[in-house]
Amino acid sequence: MSDAARPESTPTGPEPTSARSGSTSTGPGSTSAGSEPTRRDFLRWLALGGVGVGTTGAALLATTPDVRAGDPADTGILVLAGGTVIDATGAPPRPDTSVVLIGDRIISLVQGRPAPRAAGVRVVDARGKFVVPGLWDMHAHGTVDERIFLPLHLANGVTGIREMWGYPEVEALRRRIDAGEVAGPRMRVASPIIDEPPSILGPPAVLVRTPSEARAAVRRAKDEGADFVKVYSYLGRDTYFALAHEARRQRLPLAGHLPYRVSAVEASDLGQHSFEHLFGLPVAASSREREFSQRIAQTPLTDPTAYFHLMREIEWEAAENWSSRRAGALFRRLVRNNTWLSPTLAVNRVVNSPAAMFANDPRLKYIPAAYQELWAERIRIFAPTTPEQTMRQRAFFRVLRRLVGQARQAGVGIVGGTDCGNPYCFPGFSLHDELSLLVDSGLSALQALQSVTRDAARYLGEERSMGTVAPDKVADLVLLDANPLTDIENTRRIHAVVTRGRLITSGMRTRMLADVEAAAAEPGVLTVTTRRLACPCHPFAAPTSAPTRRMRQGGR
Repeated sequence: MSDAARPESTPTGPEPTSARSGSTSTGPGSTSAGSEPTRRDFLRWLALGGVGVGTTGAALLATTPDVRAGDPADTGILVLAGGTVIDATGAPPRPDTSVVLIGDRIISLVQGRPAPRAAGVRVVDARGKFVVPGLWDMHAHGTVDERIFLPLHLANGVTGIREMWGYPEVEALRRRIDAGEVAGPRMRVASPIIDEPPSILGPPAVLVRTPSEARAAVRRAKDEGADFVKVYSYLGRDTYFALAHEARRQRLPLAGHLPYRVSAVEASDLGQHSFEHLFGLPVAASSREREFSQRIAQTPLTDPTAYFHLMREIEWEAAENWSSRRAGALFRRLVRNNTWLSPTLAVNRVVNSPAAMFANDPRLKYIPAAYQELWAERIRIFAPTTPEQTMRQRAFFRVLRRLVGQARQAGVGIVGGTDCGNPYCFPGFSLHDELSLLVDSGLSALQALQSVTRDAARYLGEERSMGTVAPDKVADLVLLDANPLTDIENTRRIHAVVTRGRLITSGMRTRMLADVEAAAAEPGVLTVTTRRLACPCHPFAAPTSAPTRRMRQGGR
C-alpha cells in the first residue's frame, strides 16, 4: 500500500472516562455503596490483585500525597483500568488488566479486579483497549522543528526517539523536554555526524582528515554529552579504524552508516553497534562481493556525488547477485558481535519508488510548504522515471526486505526507525509504515512491535527501565482500539497515549493534530537554517543561494 493510501492514525472511539475521587466501582475489591474509598482501600486492592509493586513504585506510593479533583493529572496515581496488556516480552496478552502509574513509573499490574476510585486516583476506562509500551523511532531527524515534529511523534504514540544528528540546538531541546518545559519524546542523541572530506556534508558535521583528528572528534563528542558516535559514508579506512578504537576506549557506542571503503565484517568486528539503512549489506551478501569490493577500493574518491551514484549502481548489481550462503555467514558474524540493523524501510521504499506515488499523501497537510517543495525536488534525484528503472528499483527493495527477514530469522537484532524528515517520511506516522514493512519482510507482528519497544530498549542498554509493560518501567504507553498482534496495522488505531506518566486523551490528540496542521500552514513556522536541511546520506547539500528558507531536516 502506498503512503498516500494509508490511513492516518486518527483518534477513534469515545474519550477515555476517568474519575479522581468521590465515585465507587462495583465488583471485587470495591467499597460498599455510599462510602468513599480511601488510600488504604487502594493499597489493599494492589496487594490482593497486583502482579507486584516494584521497588520504585513502593517508594512512590509511600511519598505520593493525596490529590483532590482539579489537580494536575501527573501529580497523583493514574490507573488504566481493564484493558488487554501486550507487554512486548512475548508473554500472552493479559485481558482485564489494570496498569497502575505514579508519575513517570509503572508501579503494578492488577488483573481481574476493578480499581477503586479513591481520592488521588485517576481511573481511565481501558476496557476494550489494548495497552502496549510507548514506541521508539530509532532513526529520527528534524526534532528541533518542535511545533511540527514533537507533537506528531507523541500523537502517533512515539514516546522516544534516537536523534541521529546531534548539535547544540538538539541538546538544548532535549534538556527542555526533560525539564518539562515542552512536551516531547525521550531522546537519545548522536554526536555531530563524523565524516571525512571530500564529503557531501558541511557544518555542523565534523570532517576529520587524519586518525588523530578522528580520535579527537570522539573525545569531544563524549565531553559534549553525546549518547553515541554517528559515523558516515565517506570515512576512509584509517580514520574509521582510529575512530572505532577511540569510541571503544571512551565506552561510547558507534552507530551510523557503513563507510563505503570498509566492509561490513570489518565494521562489525570493530564494534559498530548498528548499521543504518542497510547500506553496504547487499554487497556483503553478494556472490560477487570480492569483485565489488575491489572496484570500490580502486575508484578514487574525488567527487562525493559521483561516488555516491557509483555506490548505488554497485548495490543494485550486488542485489541482483544475492548469495544465501554469504548472507548467512554475514548474519552469524553480526550476531556474534552484537551488531544490529536499523533498516529504515520507510525511507528505502520512498527512494526506490516513483515520485508520483507520494505526491498526494494526505499527511502532507501536517508538513510546512517549504518542506513539501524541497521533498518534491529531492525525490527526483532518486525516483525511477522509466519502466525499466522502476522494475529494477522495486526488485532492489524486495531484496532489502528479504535481507531484513532473513537477518531477523538468523537472530540479528532489528530496531525500527524511519529516517523521518527525509522526503515523505513523516514524524510519528511513518513509524507505523515501518512496522507494516517489517511484517511484509517476514517479521511477525510481535517481532515488529518489539523492534520499537523491547528491542529498542535492549539496543540502548536500557531494558531494565523501559521497553515493556512491567513494574518499575517508565510510564510510556499507548492505548489501541484493536489488537496489533492480529494485524500490525492496528498500531495506527491509537486511542490515547501516556508519555512520562501524562495522559494524552483522544480529544487531546485531535487538538494536537489540528494545531500541527495550523502551524504547518503558517509562513515562516520553521526555525533553523537551510544549510542543515539536506539529508546528508545523499548528494544534495542545501542550496546556499536560498538563505531565506528556514528549516533543518536530519540526515540519514
